[in-house]
Amino acid sequence: MSGPDFLGAPALGDPRAAGLRIVIPVLDEAAALPATLRAVQPLRARGAEVVVVDGGSTDASWAIACRHADRVLACARGRAVQMNAGAAGFQGELLMFLHADTLPPADADLRLRAALAPGRHWGRFDVRIEGRHPLLRVVQGLMNLRSRLGGIATGDQAMFVRRSVFEQLGGFTAQPLMEDVDLSARLLRAVGRPACIGSPVHTSGRRWERHGVLRTIALMWWLRARHALGADAAMLARDYGYAPAPPLHSAAVAVLAKAPLPGFAKTRLIPLLGAAQAARAQRRLLGTTVRAALASRLGEVDLWCAPSTHHRSFRALSREPRVRLHAQPEGDLGARLLAAMQRHFEERPALPLLIVGTDCPLLSPGLLQAAARVLGDHDAVLVPAEDGGYVLVGMRIPLPTLFEPGIAWSTDAVAAQTRERLRAGGWRWAELPALWDVDEPADWQRWQALLTLHEHPATGTRP
Repeated sequence: MSGPDFLGAPALGDPRAAGLRIVIPVLDEAAALPATLRAVQPLRARGAEVVVVDGGSTDASWAIACRHADRVLACARGRAVQMNAGAAGFQGELLMFLHADTLPPADADLRLRAALAPGRHWGRFDVRIEGRHPLLRVVQGLMNLRSRLGGIATGDQAMFVRRSVFEQLGGFTAQPLMEDVDLSARLLRAVGRPACIGSPVHTSGRRWERHGVLRTIALMWWLRARHALGADAAMLARDYGYAPAPPLHSAAVAVLAKAPLPGFAKTRLIPLLGAAQAARAQRRLLGTTVRAALASRLGEVDLWCAPSTHHRSFRALSREPRVRLHAQPEGDLGARLLAAMQRHFEERPALPLLIVGTDCPLLSPGLLQAAARVLGDHDAVLVPAEDGGYVLVGMRIPLPTLFEPGIAWSTDAVAAQTRERLRAGGWRWAELPALWDVDEPADWQRWQALLTLHEHPATGTRP
């Protein structure tokens, strides 16, 4: 079945074939992602590269991935689009596509290499569906048998493929559903049957248990039959329950930041960490915030620096062409927020503005895009903080009254007083779910717990 274009692929023992990239597409998978990232650590230890591609998460997925993956990318929502983005630019030999709620065996890399050694070009693992319902054993058995007989794999089975073959076939078709079935069919025609590995990956049965096992089985068979008959993939995705990906929005992001100087930044963390470590925490939060703003693809990032723009951390971030440095003016927080707002609307009056600090490690590209999306038909948007302040304030038009004297800055009344001013001005605003800042020692410990790869209440346990 192999065409001449594929015969030139190097054998797995060839030095040119070194490298395995594991691509994990995610969308609001903070509950499942830690276990998956923990499962791939043995593969990373043997040289595999783990790339997480976020499709707009507004939960902690971005923060968790940034800590434990080799690369984290943000792109438009859609599993096919995300997996293609994760595969792009890779020069190694093998690609493996892993769902965020699927755990590979600890020797998955060794097994897939052995399975491809006889000259195969792609493959998949058997799947075990985790869950309480006894019918899940039947479902997994039928999935594995059907795949062995027909040569069609699903994403739950952790598909893997030689990178050269994947590229020559054009990757996944950019469709919202059945992208795995479509690629399997094209691989069958181009290079033959898949290598089927009996050692299973373990995937969550949450989809079946949430919607009913029998109902989900019937729906999937109905969708597959319609797909085989040529039904439009967008229509199938709608019937499956997928919402269409929202369009990207534009906005400027203003980041108010303190220089990571010992004794100047994160002073409330000093009793726990010491002055030097507290400054390092600020540097990390600063980098996390600016990277999220850049990855959001909203537009330029105005970094408002205190006490000046001269610190090396600010200078390093300004090497990115989309980052502009400004010195924060004197005055309370309201005066500094007002200055950022006025500067922006003087220069770009038609462009919405989002203003953030650097205290919230959960600020993600998806959350920033969601806030900008709100401003499409609202005057303002807030992301409240659990401590009574806010993590983000955004506006479509200048709203100077939000920052004028009378707000009790750095207290638990800030968000409530801001709402009062929005209400009094007759402006239309919306709020996204509350997040939390890293200010106190307990906040720091919460952040560190979130970023571990152990199951814990901050992310939930595996279904």
